[in-house]
Amino acid sequence: MTKLSSPSLRLDSIDVFRAVTMFLMIFVNDLWTLEDVPNWLKHSKAAEDAMGLSDVVFPGFLFIVGLSIPFAIANRKQKGDSDWTVLRHIAERTFALLLMGIFIVNYENIAGLAMAISKYVWEIGMVIAFFLIWNVYPQNPDKKSLYTGLKVLGYLLLIGLAVVYKGGEADNPSWMKTHWYGILGLIGWSYLWGAVTYLLTKDRLTWAVTGWLFFVLFNFADFGGMLGFLDPIKKYVWIVGSGSMPGFVMAGVVASVIYRNQIAKGAANNGYLLMLIVLGVVCLTYGFGTRPFWGISKIRATPAWVGVCSGISFFTFGFLFWLVDLKKIKNWANILKPAGTATLTCYLIPYIWYAVITLLGISLPMYLRTGLIGLVKSLIFSLLVILLTGLINRFGIKLKI
Repeated sequence: MTKLSSPSLRLDSIDVFRAVTMFLMIFVNDLWTLEDVPNWLKHSKAAEDAMGLSDVVFPGFLFIVGLSIPFAIANRKQKGDSDWTVLRHIAERTFALLLMGIFIVNYENIAGLAMAISKYVWEIGMVIAFFLIWNVYPQNPDKKSLYTGLKVLGYLLLIGLAVVYKGGEADNPSWMKTHWYGILGLIGWSYLWGAVTYLLTKDRLTWAVTGWLFFVLFNFADFGGMLGFLDPIKKYVWIVGSGSMPGFVMAGVVASVIYRNQIAKGAANNGYLLMLIVLGVVCLTYGFGTRPFWGISKIRATPAWVGVCSGISFFTFGFLFWLVDLKKIKNWANILKPAGTATLTCYLIPYIWYAVITLLGISLPMYLRTGLIGLVKSLIFSLLVILLTGLINRFGIKLKI
């Protein structure tokens, strides 16, 4: 039997999983700069019964959000936080993710010709505001007023950007809308559902599984036409992704709750690994079993997509748990560490990069952005973003919500 740390502490494999997923997310998000990209790497279209690598990364990240929730809340409880304090923290994190998500998705729908400033200047200002508001400032009482002022400045900058914003069509512009909340907003809603569910159920596995099944079956019922009676409220109140995205989060919560219960009882970790494999097989069976009915599609968030991607996440986490926590083989991931510990910083850096090079008129030759060479370029870009994240972290620039 291999003894691991207290169930209140974070598993190293979670941070490694997050770092690898973040590396892949930056990579697939850079594919738009390339030509002749293989279909198996790209997002599949809504009408297609297909799934590419780009369609797997986001579910994996949501699964990791769920993996982290039990450990994060347990650590807060150990420090003496009450349930109400934890709930307030959950609300604050959700608000931050929603606010950033709404701004980013509105940038994607900006009417550049109708704006008083360049859309790329607007984009840079948006990211700077995020850094001002959510940077981890030093615990220095003498500079507390300065840091508070910087946060206020960040909010004022966002307000200013919102005032000058124009979206939609240049000849008929509109103001900011929630649209689909953007990736960060979807993470925010999914985190809210998963964190509140865990806060209510704690480490009671039966209730955690019940919460997971609720979201998975809600998604299934929506596609099966069983939720028609909720149509009058669907426009106003609904579970994000028809339950699919909170389902990924709760799958991660279940994986962590099982671990915490097993370690608390002194159970063998090989048994935990076996349970992850079984859960992966069950999810894949569900995914491929429902595929003939509605196909597999990220855009439509079909039950098959939920099942297959959940299965992949269980298998991936199981492998990393075996490799990193049991076998202690983890030095290979050191170069990716900033992506696992400063994830939000890592995610936002490309937004500034793309805006700056566009304003400066910088573009790589087409032969460096085509086919295999282009893919290598995007892989290098992803690694450089992570290394830059680690560098600016040393200078005290690191976002945390």
